[in-house]
Amino acid sequence: MPAEAVDIKVYFKNGRELVDRLLDQYLPAEDAEPRTLHTAMRYSLMAGGKRLRPVLALAAYEYCGGDPASNRTGIHYAMAALEMVHTYSLIHDDLPCMDDDDLRRGIPTCHKKFGEAVAVLAGDALHDVAFELMARTGRTEAVIELAQAIGTGGMLGGQMGDVEAEGKELTREEIIAIHQRKTAALIRCAVRVGGILAGADRRTLEVLTTFGEKIGLAFQIKDDILDIEGDRTLLGKNVGADSKRHKATYPKAVGIEQAVKDIGQLVAEAVTLVDGHHDNILKDMALFIGHRES
Repeated sequence: MPAEAVDIKVYFKNGRELVDRLLDQYLPAEDAEPRTLHTAMRYSLMAGGKRLRPVLALAAYEYCGGDPASNRTGIHYAMAALEMVHTYSLIHDDLPCMDDDDLRRGIPTCHKKFGEAVAVLAGDALHDVAFELMARTGRTEAVIELAQAIGTGGMLGGQMGDVEAEGKELTREEIIAIHQRKTAALIRCAVRVGGILAGADRRTLEVLTTFGEKIGLAFQIKDDILDIEGDRTLLGKNVGADSKRHKATYPKAVGIEQAVKDIGQLVAEAVTLVDGHHDNILKDMALFIGHRES
C-alpha cells in the first residue's frame, strides 16, 4: 500500500482490512479453551472500529521508509498489539465501576454480553497477547514505548485523572493534561513505534512525537465534541454520557466554538510538521482526525 498512490479513504479501508486479518490470525480461536474467554476477546476486538492506531503506525512506518510487504521488522505484530491494547482499554472503561456504558461499536459492551468478570478477564487477556506480539517485533524500544504509553504516566494515569475529575470544574490546562495521557499517549506511541520499526533517526522520531501528541489531543477534543452533538448511529455508542457523569471535558472548559478552533490549530500544526515529506498520508490522516464524524 504505497502511501502516495491512494487517497485517505482507500488507505484507511486497506489498513482496516489488514488489521482485521492480523487480529484474526493472532487471536486464540474461539473453540480453544477457555472458550468463553476467547469468544469474549474476539467479540470486542472484531466488532469493527476505526483501527486508527494501527493504521497510524503503518503510515508512520511507511513515512520513514519501511516496507510493509515484509514482516521482518514486525510492523504487523505492532499493529495488532496496538489495537488489542486500545480494545482492552475500552472494555475496562465501559465497566460499571468506570463509565458504565452499554453500547460500544454499535453492539452491547463486553460486560453486557458476557458479564463483568468475563469482561475484566477479556481485557486482561488482550493486554497479555498485545505485549507478547510487541515483544515479537524484536525491538525492546517498541515494548518500552507501549508500556510507557499505557502506564501511570500515560493512558492509565489519564484515566485516573478522568475519574478524579468527575463533578469538578477543571481549567483548560488541567483537561489537556488528562487528555494527553488518556488518549494522546497511545496515539503518540503508535506513530513512534512505526518510526522505530522502520529505523527512523532521532530527529525523525522527534517530529513523529510532536505530530502524535498534537493529533492525539485533537482526537480527544473532537471526541468530547461528538459526545455533545454527534450521531449515535455513526458513533456506535451513546452520546451525552460525559454530561450525565459530570465529566470534565474540553468544550465544557472553553466552549464548543473555541474547541473547534483549537482542533483546527492542532491539526494545522501537525500537518506543518510532515507536509514537506514526499509522502502525504500522515498529513491526510491528521486532516481526517480533525474532520471525522465518528
